[in-house]
Amino acid sequence: MSTNSSIQPVSPESELLSNTTCQLEEDLSISFSIIFMTVGILSNSLAIAILMKAYQRFRQKYKSSFLLLASALVITDFFGHLINGTIAVFVYASDKDWIYFDKSNILCSIFGICMVFSGLCPLFLGSLMAIERCIGVTKPIFHSTKITTKHVKMMLSGVCFFAVFVALLPILGHRDYKIQASRTWCFYKTDEIKDWEDRFYLLLFAFLGLLALGISFVCNAITGISLLKVKFRSQQHRQGRSHHFEMVIQLLGIMCVSCICWSPFLVTMASIGMNIQDFKDSCERTLFTLRMATWNQILDPWVYILLRKAVLRNLYTICS
Repeated sequence: MSTNSSIQPVSPESELLSNTTCQLEEDLSISFSIIFMTVGILSNSLAIAILMKAYQRFRQKYKSSFLLLASALVITDFFGHLINGTIAVFVYASDKDWIYFDKSNILCSIFGICMVFSGLCPLFLGSLMAIERCIGVTKPIFHSTKITTKHVKMMLSGVCFFAVFVALLPILGHRDYKIQASRTWCFYKTDEIKDWEDRFYLLLFAFLGLLALGISFVCNAITGISLLKVKFRSQQHRQGRSHHFEMVIQLLGIMCVSCICWSPFLVTMASIGMNIQDFKDSCERTLFTLRMATWNQILDPWVYILLRKAVLRNLYTICS
């Protein structure tokens, strides 16, 4: 009888917490989180201003579509950084006591949805930009006659809605987003995975992210090779080609930043989903790869800020 009375009932709220504790050498302070969020917001704000100004100035069709997609990508990064950063700061300020301030798991669900959306949507937009430039360079007549701004906006909306759908899948499947072992973020279930559905979410996220990176790589490679062939074949339309080269350089910058920042996290999620590695053994590594991924939202805008034609021309003048 005494044994039975000593058993403590498990609260529903505690079931939402990860059963794994991530032993970090040093927790990030709330001050660092605030600084990190502020730098990201300011960087994206500056890039948005530059892109909007460029969109108003350049009315050439071949560049307006690219600038529209680039603006959408930076705006997505901006709001992703703002929302996720604000929630993270609140979590740190509340001493990561989720059971106290989020008994209904609403905040964790919002956090998880935003994490998935702000992760996949920029990757999708990056691949869409690469496809648009590839068509613009390799099939210029088709691009100028068939791909209008209206079509670009429709594709942009489709990409965003698909990213929202993927982010809402666990909710639609009556699954909760899980508070992760570090108690600082929410995501799909990553520890003690026992059924196919939890594995499916992780593998779908990783597959879509890696697929977007792969599409970007292939399209950018085709675009770059095509431009180099045109450069050595003819000296006509130098102005148009210079804008193409500027956009391709920016696309290559976006692709490199995305690959470096996101690939480790995507591969880690795929490994956990396929049971190649146990989350308990990779908790600290997962958190490190997550922090690498969040740097993508800070570095993306600097691609547009630093890799503009005017900046590159000045840099070339200084170096020469």
